[in-house]
Amino acid sequence: MVATKRRSWRTLTLVMAAAVILAACGSDAEEGGGDDRKVAKIGVILPLLSGSTSFGIGMRNSVDLAIRQANEKNLIPGWRLELAAEDDGSKPDIGGRAASKLASESSVVAVVGTFNSSVAQQTIPILDTANLAQVSPSNTNDTLSRGQDPASPVRPHKNYFRTATLDSLQGGFAADYAYNTANVRNVVIVHDGKTYGKGLAESFQARFTKAGGTVVGEVRVIAEETTDYSGDVTNIQPLEADLIFYGGEYTAAAKFTTELKKQGVTIPLMGGDGIVDQSYVDNAKDAAKGDLGTSIGAPAEQLPAAKGFLDAYAASSYKEPASGYGALAYDAANVVIQALAKVLPGKDQVDPEVRKAVIDAIQATSFDGITGKVAFDQYGDTVTKLLTVNQVADNAWKPIKTGEFTP
Repeated sequence: MVATKRRSWRTLTLVMAAAVILAACGSDAEEGGGDDRKVAKIGVILPLLSGSTSFGIGMRNSVDLAIRQANEKNLIPGWRLELAAEDDGSKPDIGGRAASKLASESSVVAVVGTFNSSVAQQTIPILDTANLAQVSPSNTNDTLSRGQDPASPVRPHKNYFRTATLDSLQGGFAADYAYNTANVRNVVIVHDGKTYGKGLAESFQARFTKAGGTVVGEVRVIAEETTDYSGDVTNIQPLEADLIFYGGEYTAAAKFTTELKKQGVTIPLMGGDGIVDQSYVDNAKDAAKGDLGTSIGAPAEQLPAAKGFLDAYAASSYKEPASGYGALAYDAANVVIQALAKVLPGKDQVDPEVRKAVIDAIQATSFDGITGKVAFDQYGDTVTKLLTVNQVADNAWKPIKTGEFTP
């Protein structure tokens, strides 16, 4: 009986914690009590309660900041914007349910997210059916916007856009750095089999081998909290690689690099934007020293245009850092807001025609954002191709090279 009560209280505590976190995602829904402005909601679908929450919460906060600023400036006369935040747990099925929920809310005009490309595969068609634009600050898998055939790209969904650049560029950028700058000649490719991790690893491998490098081993790992990577690392030890390239996210990657160093494999691990978060360093500790990771765009701290965002974020009540994707999420939210400023004036409600008009307005949007030029090509992909290589030093990620990838 005592154990049952304990389980009940534990369950109640988790439910209450989830309610508190999601309630905090409500932006300024209660601000300006008594105003009679019509309400339009910008949804977000991100890992907020589980999964890659270190990224997701900072991105949600950044969208919230953009909404608050738009309301303060009354950018859309007669309308108040609100944030409708949904957790996806970094899982496609949860993300799909979140997309269905937002699509069913008549006041939702667009969605910012997702973080994971595998989740986006579920949400994009659901939101497309509902005529809802989706703008991702972090999806990088090429197929989301260009279909399955790289040689003959075809845009699958008109509603999908992103402020993050592609894995085909990020993987190539990483490969060029590894081969040309770090003088790496032999690599082991490791990936988690997910849409993002597998696609990034394949992009890196294609460019690296084209340059003359050799892949001496390939390992498919399971990215679960309980996974023991000792066997995988034991198999890697005799391969005499100069570098491990890891396609996946920070939680599993931190465990993997820790196991590498534990077994005496001292070569660096290199990954993509999915590992460039302070949580990777905090989890792996000394084992992360010297590891490499690419990120989308230039660090916000190096961008003069991003100073206002960083100052406003720091002055806010957010307890969590904006993360490496905060600036891109902020730009994504402002893409939506600029489109709404064109579409909503004179409208009495959000209806299917308004939602369609928002998609068209986003496609036509072009402005100087805090991460660079914000505009979209015929596939809905960002026209900004800036990327950065980072390395772990002094218990933090440090940018060491920023530029554009040239195919």
